[in-house]
Amino acid sequence: MKAIYMEAQGAPEVLKFGEQPDPVAGPGQVVCDIHAASVNAADWKVRAGGYEGGPIESFPYILGRDFSGVVTAAGEGADLSVGEQVFGVLDVGQEGAYAEKVAVKSSILARRPGGLSHIDAAAIALTGLTAKISIEDTIKLQSGETILIQGGAGGVASMAIQIAKHIGAKVITTASPSNHDYLRSLGADEIIDYNTVDFTTVVSGVDAVFETAGEDVAMRSFEVVRSGGRVAFIASGPKAPVSPRADVASLRPAVGRDRPHLERVLELLAAGALRVPEVTVYPLSEAVAAHRVSEARHLKGKLIFQVR
Repeated sequence: MKAIYMEAQGAPEVLKFGEQPDPVAGPGQVVCDIHAASVNAADWKVRAGGYEGGPIESFPYILGRDFSGVVTAAGEGADLSVGEQVFGVLDVGQEGAYAEKVAVKSSILARRPGGLSHIDAAAIALTGLTAKISIEDTIKLQSGETILIQGGAGGVASMAIQIAKHIGAKVITTASPSNHDYLRSLGADEIIDYNTVDFTTVVSGVDAVFETAGEDVAMRSFEVVRSGGRVAFIASGPKAPVSPRADVASLRPAVGRDRPHLERVLELLAAGALRVPEVTVYPLSEAVAAHRVSEARHLKGKLIFQVR
């Protein structure tokens, strides 16, 4: 199969396009022909060597956590059949979606509805899963509450804005001016230009913060939360930072992989509570260019590889 692989961690140029061995379905697994795969911030962090597990121990290594495709082989005990259209996120600790094929546990995949393209399904897989678990399960946002969502134009944050509005919360977000109209269309009530305004000077007493930007923004988010509020982090490593305030909870969403959560994302989509984020499509062979855009952190929506 064709794949994007690397033989060392480093700059985007370590990504190579070439042949790698086809995967084989083990017990409970299926092999899928990948039609579309998502680019996530975690990908370039792993590539650069600064994320979660740190150094990769075995090369060549194929990145990629979520995809949409078609089942082409099924191992013993798999609960999906050859020919089924599926999408999903690879199991925790597994990567390999930057490729034409992948072997994955069948029970964590969901069936792709006919009205959803492969590209759109890939765009809502990890972003939808992360936003749903963060807003509904971790923050436990309630109707009538106010939430600050940092970096609103990103893939996860843009989904989180919509879920928060569906719940009935007031949503404040941060973004550059070029993305303000886009975020208003998603339901954001108040948008702060992070280039010119320090959010801590205009936001206070919110019930919750969903922090997707990282760096110094993370710790300053504690300043704007009411006593008894909570802050959830997805861009500050595998653990939430220690809260500097005894009266504010610091949370790290546990984004598990399972079919029911993906089906919940599909329910929100079908109900009109979610829409697919804006998508920029690259051929798989242009992974270096896609990583440069992702690493610059100023993208809107999602970057997707069209594999087939």
